[in-house]
Amino acid sequence: MPRVIEIPARLVRNHSEKAPDWLAGLPAAVERYVGEWQLAVSGDPLSGEASLILPVARRDGTAAMLKLQSVNEESESEALALRTWNHDDVVEVLEDDPETSTLLLERLEPRTLDDHPDHVEATLILAELLNHLSAVPAPPGIRHLADIAAGMIEDAPRVIPMLADPAEQALTWRYVAQVTELLPEPGDRLLHWDLHYYNVMAAKRQPWLVIDPKPLAGDPAFELMPAVWNRWDDLVATGDLSQAIRDRFDLMLEVTGIDRDRALGWTAGRILQNVLWFTADGDTRIEAELKAVSDALFV
Repeated sequence: MPRVIEIPARLVRNHSEKAPDWLAGLPAAVERYVGEWQLAVSGDPLSGEASLILPVARRDGTAAMLKLQSVNEESESEALALRTWNHDDVVEVLEDDPETSTLLLERLEPRTLDDHPDHVEATLILAELLNHLSAVPAPPGIRHLADIAAGMIEDAPRVIPMLADPAEQALTWRYVAQVTELLPEPGDRLLHWDLHYYNVMAAKRQPWLVIDPKPLAGDPAFELMPAVWNRWDDLVATGDLSQAIRDRFDLMLEVTGIDRDRALGWTAGRILQNVLWFTADGDTRIEAELKAVSDALFV
């Protein structure tokens, strides 16, 4: 008798409105891939923000993780990106189905870089991994930062007026100007897009491996922001938030060798992207952490 899979509450909450058909089809999808890939379910399901992760064992007993997710621009190139980067830097794809973005991944240790006790050393590790990933050219078929950035510029006139504070509107327009200036040279490296501490996991074959990319072709300078504003409590705990933000940013630049002006420009682009997202969803002020990063790096 097939094992009954209980869908985690977070996944139900995140997808009950935007992807109800995918959510409803998850139990059947689990049954399908367990059968096709000859797997045995070996634990309770886990959940990311957008995926169901199921501990399984392969026919030869090898532990693995079955990842089911809806098909979208973020998921459709995940397997391609993971297979394009150096095997020593990223989680291994054991099986995949491009039509559904379903992946069978190697089993990693249940510990992320967010668990590292020293946030400065964790940032150093993250920067070194970014250096490795961004050395790789993007393969054909990966969506491009140029298109993402052009979309931000196009959306700005509609969204920025929703901000209640004229000073914050003016600040956001300055971000638009910086992105516009960088747009003619958007880069061609294979980017992760969401490289932060939770997306680096401990492993047996390497100390740390990268997971869960949202693949993009573009400038590595676009990759810095997730490292800057994750592990936020560690920055606050230093007692000088602005200096801690600058120190983390500078450490990333020192390790990666990314040009400072481009790093600042594309970080402004990441702030812009988040301001546009949050404002379109109903916020009328720039989110406090984004404002703190802006003040630390640009004021």
